[in-house]
Amino acid sequence: MKDFIIPDRDFGTPAAKSKTMVTLTIDGFDVTVPEGTSIMRAAAEAGITVPKLCATDSVDAFGSCRLCLVEIEGRNGTPASCTTPVAPGLKVKTQTGKLKDLRRGVMELYISDHPLDCLTCAANGDCELQDMAGAVGLRDVRYEAVDTHFRAKNTSGEANPQYLPKDDSNPYFAYDPAKCIVCSRCVRACEEVQGTFALTIEGRGFDSRVSFGAKTDNALASDCVSCGACVAACPTATLTEKSIIDIGTPERSVITTCAYCGVGCSFKAEMRGDELVRMTPYKHGKANRGHSCVKGRFAYGYASHKDRILNPMIRDSINDPWQEVSWPEAMEFAATRMQGIQAKYGRQSVGVITSSRCTNEEAYLVQKLTRAVFMNNNTDTCARVCHSPTGYGLGQTFGTSAGTQDFDSVEHTDVVIVIGANPTDGHPVFASRLKKRLRKGAKLIVIDPRRIDLVDGPHVKAAHHLPLRPGTNVAVVSAIAHVIVTEGLMDEAFIRERCDWDEFQDYAEFISQPNHSPEATELLTGVKADDLRAAARLFATGGNGAIYYGLGVTEHSQGSTTVIGIANLAMLTGNIGRPGVGVNPLRGQNNVQGSCDMGSFPHELPGYRHVKNDAVRSVFEDLWGVKIDNEPGLRIPNMLDAAVEGSFKGLYCQGEDILQSDPDTKHVAAGLAAMECVIVHDLFLNETANYAHVFFPGSTFLEKDGTFTNAERRINRVRKVMAPRQGFADWEVTQLFANAMGANWTYT
Repeated sequence: MKDFIIPDRDFGTPAAKSKTMVTLTIDGFDVTVPEGTSIMRAAAEAGITVPKLCATDSVDAFGSCRLCLVEIEGRNGTPASCTTPVAPGLKVKTQTGKLKDLRRGVMELYISDHPLDCLTCAANGDCELQDMAGAVGLRDVRYEAVDTHFRAKNTSGEANPQYLPKDDSNPYFAYDPAKCIVCSRCVRACEEVQGTFALTIEGRGFDSRVSFGAKTDNALASDCVSCGACVAACPTATLTEKSIIDIGTPERSVITTCAYCGVGCSFKAEMRGDELVRMTPYKHGKANRGHSCVKGRFAYGYASHKDRILNPMIRDSINDPWQEVSWPEAMEFAATRMQGIQAKYGRQSVGVITSSRCTNEEAYLVQKLTRAVFMNNNTDTCARVCHSPTGYGLGQTFGTSAGTQDFDSVEHTDVVIVIGANPTDGHPVFASRLKKRLRKGAKLIVIDPRRIDLVDGPHVKAAHHLPLRPGTNVAVVSAIAHVIVTEGLMDEAFIRERCDWDEFQDYAEFISQPNHSPEATELLTGVKADDLRAAARLFATGGNGAIYYGLGVTEHSQGSTTVIGIANLAMLTGNIGRPGVGVNPLRGQNNVQGSCDMGSFPHELPGYRHVKNDAVRSVFEDLWGVKIDNEPGLRIPNMLDAAVEGSFKGLYCQGEDILQSDPDTKHVAAGLAAMECVIVHDLFLNETANYAHVFFPGSTFLEKDGTFTNAERRINRVRKVMAPRQGFADWEVTQLFANAMGANWTYT
């Protein structure tokens, strides 16, 4: 079960981005690296390890531990290799007698004020302080410290004023000040990687220590958001996951993809046997670049929760108690019910709902179930509500129903519009990257009725906040376009070269009408005309402009029109087709994009190909060996309407809780109650399961293989790190049910 993993080697300092190359000599070897690279990183790329404690390649160089000293021919002293950039022709030595003595002396000072409980320490075998002591050849400590931070009592038996007890207030990790070497890696990770600024160093000299804010604050009471960046950066056991303390050090790792939001973070699932010890963000993950949020990092306990259902259950009536049965019994019961319904009410009387939390492969099989086994197109997904405006809007404007950029693109943007989204809460890892760019000088325009965190947060402040009234998205976007066009701020060269100039003339005439002006729309939108004009001018003239939007745009009656308007803003200003620009939907769930790509809509087969197209149907008919209905099927509201009317009687619902998430709960309940067979396929007995006749226990993302497609449209691997606790992965359950219905699927 151990997959190939690119080694998480720490190069000490971040990679330089210069295209100019520099050649130097390190320990007799010629090394060529980009200009601006540190000597430490250059050595690491040549396979030469320089001892370090305060340096790590996820944060900028700091130069405090003095362990990474080197000698440079022609220069005095022993500079820190982490803060010294390369230069042409340098001759560097990383191992000399002088350097060995200096490093050993530095390590002696560290160890003299550190508890020597390595054998019982949670970080034993995974401690950089321990590793570096060995690397510099430290065998004994000559110093006997009079004052320490790690002894609760001093040599006189009195309470040690320097000692601070362990802070266990955070539910996910512990902070033990006694083991802190004040390297500041945690503080820098909180600032540079996460952008929360919850940690600081208080005091000076020997009194220096990491603090969660005020002296009375503990980790839980602080601004900490439990992203785990500080824990990942800590080189000792000062900050340690409680799961490591309880379970022990992991023995193997498997790379997989988080199953929460649309960012699609890559993680290492670290295991002992079949027990998950911890989830750590994968350094080489292209969506998250080694960062995580509290959900992906720590919120995996549901996989082993006591309330999770692990056995199939059936009942004749929703008023009867559940009866646990075997998988074959459950399949026979469900298949017989569904076949009986279709025999009595017709083939259109049943349907399916796919999940945007399941894998692409599982969504594909569920929509195939209704088309190739039920013989209708009654398939839908909650992702349609949040995705279809993007699918239609961007499909009409750009020709494809997906965003234009990857997450790395934000590092090159100069002006960002965030509309109808709250990335700090909904997409925290992306928000951290966005805030990092804003701290470097990029400008932010927030279009939202709410005063979200990005409007005025730690070291981040929006240049403009346009607090529009709900329901006026189109009016605000049109007013911005009005300013750009009437003030001549559009990129005419881009429009002539990359767009349809004649069509633009019609659009320009329409959008220039006085009724679209900020002054004319101010009474409707509640946005001050001067503020809107200033925001429009900033976006049009501020350099690379990127637009990020969320469910506040798409889950709305004006969703498609607003998305088209957003795309028009990008084309008007030439902000398409290069890093730092573009139109970027922030997907809600982990596989919104993928579940729609896989054909979960009632009118479209996989790949957004319409069911009425004879050529499209013939492709899948040849592939599946069945005749496909040429009429679009029912959406979720249509299924419920038809159920209340008496013509829709059976539903297979995988990974969705429509009674909890869909509007008009009473109508949903009435529709479900009118059905004769509701099959719920999920981890827990959710609200929808109250109206179910069959319950198929589901598998978590840790128990299956497959792929998720994130908001970038990046296809990420999901790998099985443990056996499914209920016996089967979700796709296998769907296949078992299809075969019980008479199919002959043989997917493996």
